[in-house]
Amino acid sequence: MAAGAPRVFVSHLSGIPVFDPNGDQVGRVRDLVAMLRVGRKPPRLLGLVVELATRRRIFLPMTRVTGVESGQVITTGVLNVRRFEQRPTERLVLGEMLDRRVHLVETGEEVTVLDVAVQQLPARRDWEIDRVFVRKGKGGTFRRKGETLTVDWSAVDGFSLEEHGQGAENLLATFEQLRPADLANVLHHLSPKRRAEVAAALDDDRLADVLEELPEDDQIEILGKLKEERAADVLEAMDPDDAADLLAELPEEDKERLLTLMQPDDAADVRRLMAYEERTAGGLMTTEPIVLRPDATVADALARVRKEDLSPALAAQVYVCRPPDETPTGKYLGTVHFQRLLRDPPYTLVGSILDDDLQPLAPGATLPTVAGFFAAYDMVAAPVVDEGGALLGAVTVDDVLDHMLPEDWRETEFHLEEEAEEEGAGDGRG
Repeated sequence: MAAGAPRVFVSHLSGIPVFDPNGDQVGRVRDLVAMLRVGRKPPRLLGLVVELATRRRIFLPMTRVTGVESGQVITTGVLNVRRFEQRPTERLVLGEMLDRRVHLVETGEEVTVLDVAVQQLPARRDWEIDRVFVRKGKGGTFRRKGETLTVDWSAVDGFSLEEHGQGAENLLATFEQLRPADLANVLHHLSPKRRAEVAAALDDDRLADVLEELPEDDQIEILGKLKEERAADVLEAMDPDDAADLLAELPEEDKERLLTLMQPDDAADVRRLMAYEERTAGGLMTTEPIVLRPDATVADALARVRKEDLSPALAAQVYVCRPPDETPTGKYLGTVHFQRLLRDPPYTLVGSILDDDLQPLAPGATLPTVAGFFAAYDMVAAPVVDEGGALLGAVTVDDVLDHMLPEDWRETEFHLEEEAEEEGAGDGRG
């Protein structure tokens, strides 16, 4: 369902087929997974429980759903086939929300939930449960005679979390809007027990983002307290270079066991990065830059750049290469910067507007060499190319800074924030 499309009632989704981009059916929807929020904020829809042909039930994140229409769900084609396990902060929509007794906020009248509606937020990948279809009356044999009505989520009481309490669910709801770095700051100051509880309750993508912002000791501690299959899922969700850095700190036996549990393609990227010295271009790079063929158009490039999950540095330019399109690619031809994409007509071929003046980085280039390259040419990202001319990946400025700052810079940053708060409280600005 595209952003701004009509809402869908979940009863219409139960049992509908799920297809990959090639039109092959991969399973059927058996439930939806939501996370409640503090107060009367609409719950986030996290994903779908999909039953495969083998009867195994798996979790399909909404970020991998490209369409919900005409009685079918279309996915990106990327599925994690590990068995679905419900987490403490998750609610099954069909299994736990429907037929529930709640109250209308305005009148206090008790009603029965017959259905709920989901809608994708405009210009975002997030989905919410925003409407509730209820029947008035006390239920029982004659409940079908009661009046039915559809109301906003905020118009009913009996679902949402209480605003007090110390459960991980409440803590996550409270800090839902925090940036990963800020949530990492929160986790860093929790007790080890509390930190493990909150980490276990975060979804894989959110936990991966937060882990990338935590000090090394915290990363290792949290990963070590996760079940091994969950730890592998989180490593898959991390940027390959960050996952490689984290795995490099683990004992060899643990590292190999987790790599074996990861999806083969993700594990291959991480293994490739771990083959380079940490403070070299090869060790710093990500293996997932935007790669296009020379016959792609500016419109194609802008569509790729527009993806929300890209960092600003990776979205700053595209890399034009001969096939294959995955790193390591065919021959690297040049780069097209974002500003150039905005200046040229949408039908322009990227192969005709290449910036091929700058020499790319070699994978063995040292950190000072990489930093000097960025400073000299005002770059935020740079290609890494092997001796054969294949693009191996791209180094971004944030990774360069991360490795140039003192090893304890994250702890220092958190400590400085505490000092600033204390000073603010002392002069009446707290």
